[in-house]
Amino acid sequence: MILKDLKVFLQNVWKNNVLINTILKVNYNFDIIFIQEPSWMTLKTISSSENSEGIPLLGVPSHLNWLTFTKELCSSNDFPRVLVYINIKLVFLRFSLQKDIFNHRDILLVSFFNNNSVFWILNVYSDSSHSALKYLKNTEVNILNLLIMTGDFNIRDNIWDPSFPHHSVISDDLMTIVDSFNLELSFPTNHISTKYLDSNSGSNSVIDLMFLQNGSTELNNHQIHPDLHLSLDYAPLCYDCY
Repeated sequence: MILKDLKVFLQNVWKNNVLINTILKVNYNFDIIFIQEPSWMTLKTISSSENSEGIPLLGVPSHLNWLTFTKELCSSNDFPRVLVYINIKLVFLRFSLQKDIFNHRDILLVSFFNNNSVFWILNVYSDSSHSALKYLKNTEVNILNLLIMTGDFNIRDNIWDPSFPHHSVISDDLMTIVDSFNLELSFPTNHISTKYLDSNSGSNSVIDLMFLQNGSTELNNHQIHPDLHLSLDYAPLCYDCY
């Protein structure tokens, strides 16, 4: 069963597409890659009868070994800020982007089939105004078998960061969402920071989180791998769930 050996990689790339390309090239041993804050770029120019110079086709990095999932680009002021890459070796699980359920540029819901059942994974980027969390809290959906909700939540709280002395009210909203999806916070086996030298506080912080299906015996463990640190600001979270 695929869930027993699922390997997941998570990183906020801070609009660094060179970093995304590196991640896709070196992490073929992972099954799913969650990316936050990519940079949309011009892939090529399409000829147009209305513009002699052509129209730019915008997109995100892709790779032959990975299926790319992202919300469509609606306008130049509304770039989606979450991506999901699925290893091509899992194509038989029929992964599908469920854009009809959540319509938000910072929320990406993907479904797949395993042993004749539908499962879901959710990638979230919560900016400084926490618009994604407010949207999730106010959107009533009934999703069964949501396995993973993960992402960059930009919330410092002593619930998941023992070095931080305070509790955030925003965390209460996040945990309400978590409960509604029948998830629970997964604590890493190694408690280290996921973002270094926070510009607001001058200290390292834990803001990238993993929530797993409540009571799951197959997805019940994860760890942070600082050895795979590929940027100056964010340490990737690599989840070996078994």
